[in-house]
Amino acid sequence: MAKEERQVPEDSLEKDAAGAESIKEDNPLAEEAVEDGGRESGLEEQRRVNLASRWMEGSGPESDIVISSRVRLARNVGGITFPSLASDEQRKKVYTMMNEVVGSQQDKFSSFELIDMESLSSIERQVYVEKHLISPLLARGGRFSALLLREDEVVSIMINEEDHFRIQCLLPGLNLDKSWQESTKFDDCLEKQVDYAFHEQLGYLAACPTNVGTGLRASVMVHLPALVITRQINRILSAVNQVGLAIRGLYGEGTEAAGNLFQVSNQVTLGQSEDEILQNLYSITGQLVKQEKNARELLLNEGREKVADRAGRAFGILMNARIIASDEAMRLLSDVRLGVDMGLLKNVTARSLNELLVLTRPGCLQYLKGKPLSPYERDLERAVQIQKCLS
Repeated sequence: MAKEERQVPEDSLEKDAAGAESIKEDNPLAEEAVEDGGRESGLEEQRRVNLASRWMEGSGPESDIVISSRVRLARNVGGITFPSLASDEQRKKVYTMMNEVVGSQQDKFSSFELIDMESLSSIERQVYVEKHLISPLLARGGRFSALLLREDEVVSIMINEEDHFRIQCLLPGLNLDKSWQESTKFDDCLEKQVDYAFHEQLGYLAACPTNVGTGLRASVMVHLPALVITRQINRILSAVNQVGLAIRGLYGEGTEAAGNLFQVSNQVTLGQSEDEILQNLYSITGQLVKQEKNARELLLNEGREKVADRAGRAFGILMNARIIASDEAMRLLSDVRLGVDMGLLKNVTARSLNELLVLTRPGCLQYLKGKPLSPYERDLERAVQIQKCLS
């Protein structure tokens, strides 16, 4: 939203300019300080660009409710111990295999970068977790753990995580089919040169029993504020659990829902084909979208101004607060997103709201500033970044 311009007399501007020149003359370090400040500002802006990912675009089918779709394939090498119990020699062998695949299929992997976890700082690792590109387990590192990441960050392959390889595709909106097509394409690339651990009856073998079978874990991230406000969410989530899907928080297993965002995924991969898993998730997601839209319609019919006021107040707080904690930010951003999606709040884009899901996280805030920040400093910086993004 554009800020209101303040009229300043021209003679005042001339005095300010003269004063600035005087300061430079009196203090030769002033000009250097200004240049340093500009350099720091430029670095921060570049870091903001680095934090953006394709899934944050706010595009794709049902993007007003479905933030993103992800497909992940768990694969292991036959005859090599799973990473958690593997020796350094075995882990190195898996790492080398990935290097050989990339080297021999350069036409497929020309836009990929191989990133060693040991080469990253703890803040950089946390950033990759907060962007949903790696798991917390991979972030904890270990020798020969790595990430093979495509330039657009749509496709990533984790190496020596819980499984030897985890191939992931992450896209905006309800795009499970496209995510599956991209994932399986790179799965085929690996399988040309890697002898996968596979059982004729059980399917692909994995470190966790719930991944045995197809090794396919598909998920969608959905924003369901109207179902929460109308107090239908518990009934809906209970029904979803009963049809074999798992409901988790923003960062998957072990995390709680924040900002009315939920991750819905299949629980097991054994006994169903890939098509059956995807179609089941498509069907349930479609029902969730329908229920959320009905709840939003109910809110509009019963109190349009109340919803507009809720979104407007949330926006006002975000744009004027000096200190914002993470939980409060997520709650307020959810209210703003609801207002935007229902056409009650203008000049705020879905992309900026999606980017703020990442920009406001602890690791990303510290990455932006280029240094560790205390919890209090992060709360201060969170307010600054929100206002930059929404202005």
